[in-house]
Amino acid sequence: MTAVVWTAAVAVLVSGIGLGYVYVKLDNNLQGVDIDTQLGTDRPKNLGNGSLDVLVLGSDSRSGANAEYGRDEGTARSDTAMVLHVYRGHRRATVVSIPRDTLITRPDCSDKDGRTVPGARRVMFNTAYETGGPACAVKTVEAMSGIRMDHYIEVDFTGFKKIVDKLGGVEITTSRPIDDDKSHLNLPPGTHTLDGEQALGLVRTRKSVGDGSDLGRIQLQQAFVKALIERIKDVGVLAGPTKIYGLAETTTEAITPDSGLDSVNELIGFARGLSHLDAGDVHMVTLPVRYDTADPNRVVPVERRSAEVWDALRRDLPVPASATEDTAKGRAGSLVTSGPAGQE
Repeated sequence: MTAVVWTAAVAVLVSGIGLGYVYVKLDNNLQGVDIDTQLGTDRPKNLGNGSLDVLVLGSDSRSGANAEYGRDEGTARSDTAMVLHVYRGHRRATVVSIPRDTLITRPDCSDKDGRTVPGARRVMFNTAYETGGPACAVKTVEAMSGIRMDHYIEVDFTGFKKIVDKLGGVEITTSRPIDDDKSHLNLPPGTHTLDGEQALGLVRTRKSVGDGSDLGRIQLQQAFVKALIERIKDVGVLAGPTKIYGLAETTTEAITPDSGLDSVNELIGFARGLSHLDAGDVHMVTLPVRYDTADPNRVVPVERRSAEVWDALRRDLPVPASATEDTAKGRAGSLVTSGPAGQE
């Protein structure tokens, strides 16, 4: 969802820049992946009522500028995964976070050399991206949900930082201190404007919040997404042409979209469909899961509750509150909220 919001913001802002060479430069920045061709026609049916479904992945690649976050082993996994469902009329949206440690059944996928990799049971969700890249990640989500993904957007660590810095930081409020050796984030209670490095630390923090699992980290990510939406709305209203162009250039360099969003004009159309969404219009949920009895470091979907979530989105309906009751949450609670203290 985070990358989706960035993309939408950039497209709306770029639409106000009338210079042809600017469009060409930004078009050249965008490097798309043709997921539709890779997956073919054996996919869920599109609802066809104007609603929109997008898989957004944050990659944990350590290659290139990302090497400071660990050794580059030549592979990457999906560090963050969110399914964005924009309802018919584009006035409301639901975001479903999929914990990366969720044990799932992965379908057959093709690897980077085009060879078929047989499907597997009880493998972590984030290995789908490692196995077959974006197309396998999309195929896995579609198999889990029964929902066709209209689009795909990916961003890595360095791109994330650059976008936040170009925005001038994002304001959040912490109700308790965060001190995490792994993510190198140290924040006292209070209101903070996070720069790119701090924002990356926040969305990667897990060991020092809640129960130390990926579920607690997801709650931090969801709170940050809300704050990011608010910040982008502010920038769109207040920024001058130079800042707008800088944000557009940074974002188009930072994201990897599917081939249906790999031009400025396509991004503009996408953005216009999201332009009425504010933070309060976006409902954030986590896929209903429980801790695995055989491995407490992993989670498994609660089948009936997960089915309720996906069924609601397939029918373009709100996710019922009962679908996420009594499922594993991670217990990070309201540690982080968007905006200054007392506001959300």
